[in-house]
Amino acid sequence: MGVPQVQAALAATGFDGEVREFAESSATVALAAEQVGTSPERIAKTIALTDPGDPDRAILVVIAGDARIHGGRFKRTFGGKPRMLPHDQVEPMTGHPVGGVCPFANPDSARVFLDASLQRFVSVFPAGGSATSAVEVRVDALMELAGAEDWVEVTSGWQTVDPPH
Repeated sequence: MGVPQVQAALAATGFDGEVREFAESSATVALAAEQVGTSPERIAKTIALTDPGDPDRAILVVIAGDARIHGGRFKRTFGGKPRMLPHDQVEPMTGHPVGGVCPFANPDSARVFLDASLQRFVSVFPAGGSATSAVEVRVDALMELAGAEDWVEVTSGWQTVDPPH
């Protein structure tokens, strides 16, 4: 998978936004924020974890750039400790390379969830299928665009922004 597959998956939902591609890396929150010209908290990180209930599946949790997975909250929600996917399993289990994992155009076996840390924004910037891409997405459309299962609260470390932007 990659940017063309993400663009096609988004277009199939009726999304008319653009996946932006950059000459330089956007693989970290800081780099992505610099590339798109926004604050780091508005970067929507897709964290690729092993599903505690099925180690052959990935759980992708999309969280705000200033949030961190909270072990206890993750365990209460998903029934086990959060474990990052092994590096060599990221692309096979998510359809995207390390640094480009996003909530779009994933294999059917990947489960996507959205964290409450995103709800303070009108729009956020997840990766677009590569380590040099991003796409601006309205938070109220993210569930449908990503085919996410649900909203969860599995993070800590973020602050409420007033007013949301």
